Amino acid sequence: MQASPEVEFKVGDKAVYPAQGVAEVISIDEKDIAGQRQRFYVLRILDTDRKIMVPVSNADAVGLRQVISEQEIREIFDILRERTIGFDTQTWNRRYRGFMDKIKTGSIYDVAEVLRDLYRLKANKQLSFGERRMLDTARSLIVKEIAIARKQTEDDVKSEIEAIFFSN
Repeated sequence: MQASPEVEFKVGDKAVYPAQGVAEVISIDEKDIAGQRQRFYVLRILDTDRKIMVPVSNADAVGLRQVISEQEIREIFDILRERTIGFDTQTWNRRYRGFMDKIKTGSIYDVAEVLRDLYRLKANKQLSFGERRMLDTARSLIVKEIAIARKQTEDDVKSEIEAIFFSN
């Protein structure tokens, strides 16, 4: 489902950092930490230009992964088309915490579930401010990664996703 463990990245590679989105590996630096030499991926988050350093030895543990494949994109669209929704009785803040936990996993499948569930919820009731922001975040994470994976514009991907929810 997700990228295989201990994937090695090179300078110029695209990678996905949990809850931040697609990043570019801009360098691989060595630093002395507590008397030990360690290698770090220096990432630039494409959406924000924020720089993040991730120890190469810890990259898998923090959830750094490769950009999704075409097969994984098909799986994402299958998730988005699912009709399940089972949290109508939950308070908005409980839903929010559950959604945030899913986004933080770094799993594109979990983010797709959040996006689907928020779109479905929005069709039935008004979203809270926090839920609207989370919908925007989840949509942005999915759209940007698929656009990069497919070499498409973000607008094209967003339109394809919105067609799922607004054509029903």
